[in-house]
Formats: sequence, C-alpha cells, structure tokens
Amino acid sequence: MPVVISHADVLARAEADDATLPLLTIDEFFAGNTDEASLAPNQWGYGRPELREIERRLRELAEEPGVRWVRVQLHGDTHDLDGIVAEAIAICTDKEAAEIAELLDTESLQADGVIDGYATEDTGDEPEIPAGSRVLSVVWD
Repeated sequence: MPVVISHADVLARAEADDATLPLLTIDEFFAGNTDEASLAPNQWGYGRPELREIERRLRELAEEPGVRWVRVQLHGDTHDLDGIVAEAIAICTDKEAAEIAELLDTESLQADGVIDGYATEDTGDEPEIPAGSRVLSVVWD
C-alpha cells in the first residue's frame, strides 16, 4: 500500500513553486495516512468521522458527473510543522455549493460548510479549471 506523501516531499514541491503549498491528490494525502489529526484536528474526537470514511466519500464525489477533480488543501503551518496538516478540500466542479454539501454530507463531517474558491491563497500545483467549472472548498474552522 502506498504511504502518504512525506513532509519533505511537500516542502520540496513548495520550494519549486515559490513556497506555496501543493494541492494533494486523494491518494497522496490519504493512502497509508493513519494520523487522524492530519485533517480537521479540532473536530477529531468530537464527531468527525475517521479518515477512511472521509476518503471514501471524497472518492465517490470524484466520480460524480460534473466533478473534474478533488484535492486536499494543506494548512499554511505545514511549513513549520514536522508533519502534514490539511485544512480544506478543494473541488473543481460545475455543481452548486449546496449540492456538494449534500453529496458529502458535510454536516456529518463536522465541516463548517462549502465556500467559493480555495480556503487559502497559498496553493500550488493547481490543476486546470475547465470552462464552466469553478473551485469550491469544504472547510473546517
């Protein structure tokens, strides 16, 4: 089984992109990741489902018609930490925010909602956004 991308690899990609943090694929972030505090740590233990459940839902969402790609947005503090911490999920889609929230059941994820655009401006490795699509982000705190 692949292992989650290393902190060193994330920082190397950030350096290559002028210190912005890369958007990680579902595989890069979730495969082999057992650190429950690596995504929405303030909700872990307070109702947020396990990473495996979040991964399952994101993979299902990625297969939905009108969803172009799904990426994990890293927290800006990742530069200063020993590990990888994510703060949001970016979704390129032609769907409305309310439909994404319903498909993911963001309430049960203990998410604060779905917003337009990226949750942070410090993103790099951004895939193309096809005409008619936009980026929405599922955010926590």
